[in-house]
Amino acid sequence: MEGNQINGQVVTEDELLALGYRKYYGEELDIFYHQAICAHVGNCVRGDSAVFEVGRKPWIIADNGQSTAHSIEVIASCPSGALKWRRHENTEEAG
Repeated sequence: MEGNQINGQVVTEDELLALGYRKYYGEELDIFYHQAICAHVGNCVRGDSAVFEVGRKPWIIADNGQSTAHSIEVIASCPSGALKWRRHENTEEAG
């Protein structure tokens, strides 16, 4: 699943927020999460527990990842689409 798209279309921050996603700010990458559609499969936590840690508040810390590219890979592994990402400053989006 593409972590920056819904139905094959790149989504904006405003669209994600309007759909009920919560934003977790990062320096290069913002991560968005929608609790109601999360399947709780755990790919995110297994993929990078420094970014995604269920027992912590906030449970997502976007800047804790190995790299922006790795965080995007982990988000893309979310089978439900509950996780999305947006890069800052018009950086090229790959995902």
